Amino acid sequence: MSTRLASPGRPRADRTATGRGATLRRVVPPGLLFALPFLVLFVLFMLWPLAQGVWMSLTDTSLSAHDPSFIGLDNYTEALGDAEMWRAMWHTVWFTIVSTVPLVVVALAMALLVHTGLPGQWVWRLAFFAPYLLPVGVIGLLWLWLYQPDLGLYNHLLQAVGLDGYAWLSDESIALYAIVIATVWWTVGFNFLLFLAALQSVPDHLYEAAALDGAGAWRRLWHVTLPQLRRITGVVTVLQMLASLKVFDQVYLLTKGGPNGSTRPVVEYLYDMGFTGYRLGYASAISYVFFALIILASAVQFVALRRREK
Repeated sequence: MSTRLASPGRPRADRTATGRGATLRRVVPPGLLFALPFLVLFVLFMLWPLAQGVWMSLTDTSLSAHDPSFIGLDNYTEALGDAEMWRAMWHTVWFTIVSTVPLVVVALAMALLVHTGLPGQWVWRLAFFAPYLLPVGVIGLLWLWLYQPDLGLYNHLLQAVGLDGYAWLSDESIALYAIVIATVWWTVGFNFLLFLAALQSVPDHLYEAAALDGAGAWRRLWHVTLPQLRRITGVVTVLQMLASLKVFDQVYLLTKGGPNGSTRPVVEYLYDMGFTGYRLGYASAISYVFFALIILASAVQFVALRRREK
């Protein structure tokens, strides 16, 4: 009798547990439960600092004052009328333009050379990618030595062929371009790997069909390889422009924004305003003006890429 009473009760309990689990799944989707740890970290370390930065940009927060007061949009008004900020913004934009072109073209050329089957491919891959693994401190020290006016390698090579050396990092007309050269040497390896992976994914039958039609190496490059790399080229260009817009480390280590502010990017300018001038509120306002310009540039690039794909 006890067995008969117990056995009907078990499925009823199981059905109750199953019903509660189904109700819980309807209320809280399983995907949300899996994403919850990431969402918590995202809110704590991304959204909350962003909200704090927006609030700080609306106050006169300073490292030398303990009681900040609300000043509204005064910091933004001052930033939009700050000639030095716009000068630093122009340096950032010009650095981005000058550095993005070689970082895309040179990376593509390097990937094509390796993909053609050069002997000792692992050596070439290591040589092209190894500089990207170096920390920025090593890069700064290395290129400071290379750019030394008296003992540097570049001036020594120029003098060996009868040319005058340059003050690479103290001449306002060439200092920014010297930083671009160092940046290209340091970071081109990452773009090289992206292009190389894309080249390895191009179907072989496209090259075979082009060869059967009598297309030579150059025609296969222009009519098969480059069209197949159109999407990854757009992605690399966008990523590189966003990375170049945030330039700071190598500029600070090589020139500290000099000479006479001719290489100072906007990130270094807001760093100077916040931690040298102690004006954290004003520096926050500059950062959000810069952030808005980055969002605008990214939107324009994505729209252009979509239209090109259509």
